[in-house]
Amino acid sequence: MKEITEKELFEELINNSTMTLGYFSHDSCNVCKVLKPKVEDLLNEKFPKVEQVYCNVETSPEIAASNTVFTVPTILVWIEGKETYRLSRNIGLGELEDKIQRPYSMAF
Repeated sequence: MKEITEKELFEELINNSTMTLGYFSHDSCNVCKVLKPKVEDLLNEKFPKVEQVYCNVETSPEIAASNTVFTVPTILVWIEGKETYRLSRNIGLGELEDKIQRPYSMAF
């Protein structure tokens, strides 16, 4: 999962990808540290064509604010540049997989 710290690059990636998953967290969030590798593994194994992007909300508050992210962890999924799913705080991997499965199979 690549970290992007510039708002323009972040938006460009989202707008130029068929499907993008954004992971928002910060270094002092223990839940975020445990969840992030699991999300990466899920995407790499089952949804390899989804672009993955990471935003540290403490070092890139402009990106977090422009996406209305005020709590961590937050996962946003964009399809063709449009925010389609938003999951925050209590995120289950099964729920995330279920949400991505159908649009992924239609897009790829």
